[in-house]
This record gives sequence, structure tokens and C-alpha cells, in this order.
Amino acid sequence: MFSASDVKTLREKTGAGMLDCKKALEETKGNLEAAVDWLREKGIAKASKKSDRIAAEGLSQIFIKGNKAVVLEVNSETDFVARNEEFKNFVEVLGEALLNSNAKTLEEALEVKVDGATINDLVVQTTAKIGEKISFRRFSIFEKTDSENFGSYLHMGGRIASLVKISGGNEEVAKDVAMHVAAMHPLYINASDVPDTVLEKEKNIMRQELLNEGKPADKIENILVGKVRKYYGEVCLLDQIFVKAVNKETVQKYLENNNAKLIDMVRYEVGEGIEKRQENFAEEVMNQING
Repeated sequence: MFSASDVKTLREKTGAGMLDCKKALEETKGNLEAAVDWLREKGIAKASKKSDRIAAEGLSQIFIKGNKAVVLEVNSETDFVARNEEFKNFVEVLGEALLNSNAKTLEEALEVKVDGATINDLVVQTTAKIGEKISFRRFSIFEKTDSENFGSYLHMGGRIASLVKISGGNEEVAKDVAMHVAAMHPLYINASDVPDTVLEKEKNIMRQELLNEGKPADKIENILVGKVRKYYGEVCLLDQIFVKAVNKETVQKYLENNNAKLIDMVRYEVGEGIEKRQENFAEEVMNQING
């Protein structure tokens, strides 16, 4: 009905992905022009033209239903679109769909069906409709027992989202810890979670700093013990000073005082780790007009 070269030609004409081009040709019985129209009607061709743009704004959001919770991040190109009701509704649809799914990876999540369409289809359609690149970047799912508690916290309307799971304690304790996670940005739960390569790199930096300060070479390893402890107190949640503490107690101590134990945590900050484009507002508006 159609050849590999037809798929290649359609891809070059529209910028759409290979699988989308193959599907378009299947739907149109190999008619190249009809396939172009099919991709345009589905919004795929339009969305593909935006695929190389940078989407570093957006929303992180948390959805909880009974013993299951989902935290996710969906990106847009501009903060203006992230505040758009249509974009917010799209994030809600994704959250509800993931709560009702068994997806464990992003690839599986993109194939989750919503009213007959996959989440990937919805991303493409929303990109075409809104006129900016929309990207479903990541998600995490927590499940708990009846004796465990979720704690969630959103900062700046979804700029930062943190979710924790604890055993014992109560929802208020869990929420306090989630608030701490949002504010203090711990990278690990405890010292044992810090990878050996990361710790050794930090130690090497510390050693060099101490040498530069003129500390005796034979004393450095002893001094290092205290500096490593301080490092753990900066990056490990349980070793950090609890943000609401009045007597400088650690998060670990706060949990113990409330008969609770941390099981898991996750913190999403919108655009974290994405290299943002440098454009002025006028250029951004022109890009929208010409997009």
C-alpha cells in the first residue's frame, strides 16, 4: 500500500514522527497528500514543528485518592500559558488518568488511555491547540497502607510540589515534613543514600579547600569528618534542621517525637535541570505570532 520511502517523504514534509507518519499513511491508504492533511487535522504536524522548542515553565501538581498519590510535572514554553485554565485542566486530566492507571514509567504513562485517546495524543493535541510546546516531563506514584500517611505541599501555585509518605504520626506531621522538603530541597533521605561517587567528589573538593586554607596535611582527614557531617546536614532530609523547629531539632528527631518514620519523598521544581532559552519579551511574542 505504501513504502518506507513514502514514510520518509511524509516525515520530511511534516516533521512528524515516523510512527505517526506510518499511521497517517495507513489511515489514508497510502495517499501522501491526504496523509499530510490527516496529520494536520490531528494537530500532529503543527505540534511536531514545535518539538525542538524549550519548555521549561509549567506546573507541578499532586493528586491523592485514598491510598494512592501522584505527583507530576507538565511543562509549557511560557509562564503565561502555565496560568491558562486550559493548561491547568489538561494537568488535571493527566493526574486523574494516572491515579487510575498502573503506569510505572513515562513510556507506559504516555500510552494510558483517556476517553479513547492516549496521554501522548492529548499532549500533541494540547500543543496544537494552545500554540506552545507542551511536555509531560515526569511523574511519581506513591501507594500506602491504611496505617501510613501522605503529606503534600504546593509552593507558588505549583512551582514546587513535594510529596512524602510516613508510617505512624498523622497527616499533619506528614504535611509538615512535605513543607520542609519543598523549602529545603533535600537531595537524599539519609546519608546512606548519597552515592559513593558523589561523596568522594565532595570530599576531594573539601580536601582542596582545606589545603588552600593552609591546614596541615596530616590534620585534613580528621577535619574532614566534621565537614562531611555538615554536608549530610545540608543535603540529607533526616539530617537537616527541621524548618519549624524551635530548638534546632532535626527532621529525624521531629519524626521520632511524633512516633513517625519517613518511608519516601519526592520533590519537583518546575523546569529544574532544563536549560532555559534566553529571549526578550518582544522576540517571544514574535515567536508566538509566527509559530
